Amino acid sequence: MDLFGSSLEDRFTEYAPLAARMRPTSLDEVAGQQHLLASGRALRTLIQVGDASSIILWGPAGAGKTTLANVIAGAVNAHFEPMSAVASGVADVRKVIEKAKERLGQQGTKTLLFLDEIHRFNKAQQDALLPAVENGWIVLVGATTENPSFEVNSPLMSRSLLFRLEALSEDDILGIERRALADAERGLAKLDLKVDEEALLHIARGSGGDARAALNALEAAAVMASATEGAVTLRVAEEALQRRSLPYDKAGDWHYDVISAFIKSMRGSDPDAAVYWMARMLDAGEDPRFVARRMVIFASEDVGNADPTALQVAVAAHHALEFVGLPEAKLNLSQAVIYLALAPKSNASAVAMWSAEEDIRSSGPLPVPDHLRDSHGRASKATGAGQGYEYPHARGGWVQQDHLPDAMRGRRYFRAISGRESELARELEGKKRAGGDEADREGRAR
Repeated sequence: MDLFGSSLEDRFTEYAPLAARMRPTSLDEVAGQQHLLASGRALRTLIQVGDASSIILWGPAGAGKTTLANVIAGAVNAHFEPMSAVASGVADVRKVIEKAKERLGQQGTKTLLFLDEIHRFNKAQQDALLPAVENGWIVLVGATTENPSFEVNSPLMSRSLLFRLEALSEDDILGIERRALADAERGLAKLDLKVDEEALLHIARGSGGDARAALNALEAAAVMASATEGAVTLRVAEEALQRRSLPYDKAGDWHYDVISAFIKSMRGSDPDAAVYWMARMLDAGEDPRFVARRMVIFASEDVGNADPTALQVAVAAHHALEFVGLPEAKLNLSQAVIYLALAPKSNASAVAMWSAEEDIRSSGPLPVPDHLRDSHGRASKATGAGQGYEYPHARGGWVQQDHLPDAMRGRRYFRAISGRESELARELEGKKRAGGDEADREGRAR
């Protein structure tokens, strides 16, 4: 019997942080990531069959990258060797590789090197891993919060499978909290605490999808409750999380009211209010991707061609969120929100689409005029398709001709409102006038 090992395990259970004690040891305990871990999904299948492929795990903090590395190590019966790219260099990597080779040669045991924040390694440091990965001396599991396509060397990427993890949902975090409260061996059940549901919800919403942060807050709340009230109330949860509870229910009226205020503030060209409402949503735990998507929609619905750059700014903010992640991406979102609020406003693009859809619903599918039909096929040409069509490029880039179905001739869907689209519309009207004058001249000549 290993008395030292048994004593160490007992002390770990007693003194280790709750987040460490509650770390899943099997796939069934892992929360979230069903797109990777549901039955039949690639990562789950690889783990279940004990595949020892090197992989890169890309996802936000607290999503379970370290947990999955531990689970994989157990599945392939490998020695787990954790390493932080922040505190390690090439010399440390080489030591790990040498020990891995010895372990493999002498004991037949594989070594799983879990390299946290692999994006922090420079090219030389990443290159040092290549021979060990290629020769199977180590199984590399690299973890990163940054886009590995930009941060990890191509040779290393080509030798690894890439899996993207998502931030844990509010329900995922609630499940983790409840499991910790119910576990008597590793969790908090022995404290026999009364825990209010609103306290758990507050911690789940305030943790930003980070299981580690949620468990740290829950443990702090449990300690505070044990020393004072004997119950984890909302007030205790607020103290533990150091964040006041905001009335914002992502499934209820507050959610719709706040997002409505956010959109209307941008539409009303009020950058201060728009930033406030966005900060309110993010602070309450709203998915930042939802906020970014609303901005992309707004850029076309409420700004449109009054400032075509607005859509580029909104899409860039969405990409920046995926590339940088929170909390830094809040700066990108704030920049985009302010731009959208300051931009000239026009719903002309939206109104044009809605009007066209209404006509289609009322009139049904109308036939395409002969001169607009595709004329590439021999049979099409024989039926007169394309006859009478005038090629704009042969007439200086614009030509006067009808492009709507005959029954809709003269129907207007787009009407310029402001900004750049007004300039473009004036240019088009000038071309139409010039085209009409030319047609009149040709008619008089005939």
